Amino acid sequence: QVQLVESGGGLVQAGGSLRLSCAASGRTSRTYVMGWFRQAPGKEREFVAAISWSGDMIDYADSVKGRFTIFRDNAKNTMYLQMNSLKPEDTAVYYCAADPRLRIGLTANEYAYWGQGTQVTVSS
Repeated sequence: QVQLVESGGGLVQAGGSLRLSCAASGRTSRTYVMGWFRQAPGKEREFVAAISWSGDMIDYADSVKGRFTIFRDNAKNTMYLQMNSLKPEDTAVYYCAADPRLRIGLTANEYAYWGQGTQVTVSS
């Protein structure tokens, strides 16, 4: 089992920045891919970004490319999402996810472990 805890959400004005963190604990000795997803009110959970264990494979949703950066520090068992140039449409609950495999996934059903989510609100 892997436990995931997100932090770093909050309220920010449009154009501002936030950095989300996702701390993993439990069976972290295995290699696993990690990802960020988000869910806005009344909408389905959507892919934001994903990163492989070594960091050599990364992918982003088109809506966040050039604004968000995903990275991880395996020594600290922590993944991050640096979000710049935030827009009101980025408002959502952001979830971190992990799965014990090498290939990154772009859909929620590819991830076995999930955090509880952190709220990000971008005001216009």
